[in-house]
Amino acid sequence: MTKSRPNILLIYTGGTIGMVKDFETGALRAFDFKNLLDRIPELKQLDCDIETFSFAEPIDSSNMNPKYWVEIAEIIESNYDAFDGFVVLHGSDTMSYTASALSFMLEHLAKPVVFTGSQLPIGDLRTDAKENLITSIHVASLQRYNKPVIKEVTLYFEYKLYRANRTTKINAEHFEAFASLNYPDLVTSGVHLKVNHDYLFKPNLKKSFKVHKVLDVNIALIKLFPGISEGVLQSIFNTPGLKGVVLETYGAGNCTTEQWFFDILKAAISKGIHIVNITQCSGGSVLMGQYQTSEQLKKMGVISGKDITSEAAICKLMYLLGQNVSAKVFKTIYETSLRGEMA
Repeated sequence: MTKSRPNILLIYTGGTIGMVKDFETGALRAFDFKNLLDRIPELKQLDCDIETFSFAEPIDSSNMNPKYWVEIAEIIESNYDAFDGFVVLHGSDTMSYTASALSFMLEHLAKPVVFTGSQLPIGDLRTDAKENLITSIHVASLQRYNKPVIKEVTLYFEYKLYRANRTTKINAEHFEAFASLNYPDLVTSGVHLKVNHDYLFKPNLKKSFKVHKVLDVNIALIKLFPGISEGVLQSIFNTPGLKGVVLETYGAGNCTTEQWFFDILKAAISKGIHIVNITQCSGGSVLMGQYQTSEQLKKMGVISGKDITSEAAICKLMYLLGQNVSAKVFKTIYETSLRGEMA
């Protein structure tokens, strides 16, 4: 019995990759993905069948928010049984946020979800869109023993496939726009696709695919800086309805030892506000208690974000708050790697 070709659903949400330039006026307009094979005939060489779905109104990356994350998740949910893999086209500016969020929302995912985009529109002469799109579809269609090779949410850009919730956008101009500084590449694209099987996420295939659609946005992100004032910090923690804060500290999780700073954090924790400590550094991990300047944070019950990215830290906080996780176990669950987002 021969296996039929993998079915891949291409979901266009918006972003530069789906734009074409009117060469007479110079204006950009959304590309009609129904004509995808006419525009990129190379796709016919891939050993898979491709169908497309586009948002009615393309969403600029800067306007992306949890409402649209849920919409993407629902598209995948309703098409999950009919397709072997999914490629999501998205603006690059907030792609790491959306892809990280989807990694938490799609529980027991047993198929590839590959996010990609581009720095230049698909019709430009020097565009990176074609390579990113073609290889993303190729990666999504990879199979071994008639089963998908990739079983997680990923992000492909400029010859590398990354675990989505490990990525950060690092450059607004270079084609190599993303990095995964705390986790190795999953696939490297050269003359051949090199799959690093040891680093792939291995979900529990005995459990049924489940989509979580409730995200709580009553959170804040605070980046510490020398001279941050008591009044500014207090005003953030006094925000009505605030449930969680991601605190970007220095180095391995260090902060000022001013008493007013600790008093604000203690008062917030006593009110049930969850505080997650992550590092401002691009790479590396929070190690609370390693230095005296972080020992107090550990003692008062601040959550260690370990080596999680800011993007994944925010999305994980929204996700767990949306799950109504009990306060008693919240810290334990947050500090546990759920989708390979932390060491």
